[in-house]
Amino acid sequence: MEKRRTVPVKLDVDSDDATLLEDTVDEFLWAANYVTRHAFEGEYVTTSKTTLHDGTYDDVRDKTPLHSNHVQAARNKAADAAKSVVKKWKQGKKASIPHFTSPHLVYDHRTATFHDEYVSLATVDGRIEPDYVLPDEERDTPHAEYFFSDEYETTGAELHYTNGNWMLHTHCKKDVEPDTPGQDATENGTVLGVDLGVNNLAVASTGTFWTGDEFDHWRREYEKRRGDLQEHGTRWAHENMQAVGRKEEGRFKLTLHRISNELMAEARDHECSVIAFEDLTDIRERTGASWGHKWAFNRLYEYVEYKAEEYDINVEQVAPENTSRRCSECGFTHPDNRESESFECLKCGYENHSDYNAAKNIGLRYLRRNQTGDGGGASVGIALNSGTLNANGEYEPPADSVGQSGSPR
Repeated sequence: MEKRRTVPVKLDVDSDDATLLEDTVDEFLWAANYVTRHAFEGEYVTTSKTTLHDGTYDDVRDKTPLHSNHVQAARNKAADAAKSVVKKWKQGKKASIPHFTSPHLVYDHRTATFHDEYVSLATVDGRIEPDYVLPDEERDTPHAEYFFSDEYETTGAELHYTNGNWMLHTHCKKDVEPDTPGQDATENGTVLGVDLGVNNLAVASTGTFWTGDEFDHWRREYEKRRGDLQEHGTRWAHENMQAVGRKEEGRFKLTLHRISNELMAEARDHECSVIAFEDLTDIRERTGASWGHKWAFNRLYEYVEYKAEEYDINVEQVAPENTSRRCSECGFTHPDNRESESFECLKCGYENHSDYNAAKNIGLRYLRRNQTGDGGGASVGIALNSGTLNANGEYEPPADSVGQSGSPR
């Protein structure tokens, strides 16, 4: 079997090379979206890479200066996204035609050559050779353990532009024997737990909060505008109410896109392979949310779900029972553990924000469900602000921050 790892490597890119990378990314996204549109044009969705190649390769090559392997990578990404949509439709789930916007670019051994201190990358105008920006420590880093290890083979990479930095997510693999004969010992990686609510639209197990203040402010503002127009009762007022509704939906979609992008960045920064939400069924009844909030929760989940596909991150839902009442440290569950936004365990005394405690419990529930046979193998742990939490509730700090204070454990 194969053991795979992804190692993010920061690149030192000057302004001229950055411009070339930006142009290449733009062309790659255009190509992926062009092939995606082609896949959905006919009576049936085309998911075959060969059929999509025959129908789009020459057009894309004529219209872009992309390397031939970048054209093929864009086609593969479009085909995989189309397959995912068809799979959801067959399961009775809603899914829209994918549209790629996140700045990224897929590299293979034809378009990237990895050296000891730098990488050679193909662009729309020749190659560039940016240096790696590596940690000061030479040992006990993913770079030393996987990227520069003789045991691992570098199979390709994805280039991402995040927070003003060019990051090369290198894919490494080696052949290993399963831990148990006949059993797949593949690790699923780290889980990001996400709690949804009214006061805070989303809270991650890493301790990041996305407040609902802005959402609530504009919801009240638009309700007031519709109320004022409704009092007039004229056709003009009715048409303006519809316009207000469209503006409201547009504003909220932009907000939710921003939050979903930041959630994805949080998952990528902590190298998570799973993002776990609570089951959205009956969430309005459980949280006292409005219909507007329920719409926002579903929309946010959909945004995260389709954006996660670009990074091979799974998005799952777990049973919501008692995630707000259970202590993420000792497991004691009682209604009086939580009071509004404060959580204090009556048994062990653990204190924290109630939504943050719930986010950790959501990650733990996915972790434990996965260990009891609900899918291939045991996950490593839950991503926290610092370190991870495993299925037994044991905290493990990161190697480079032992003794660090301020973690929202």
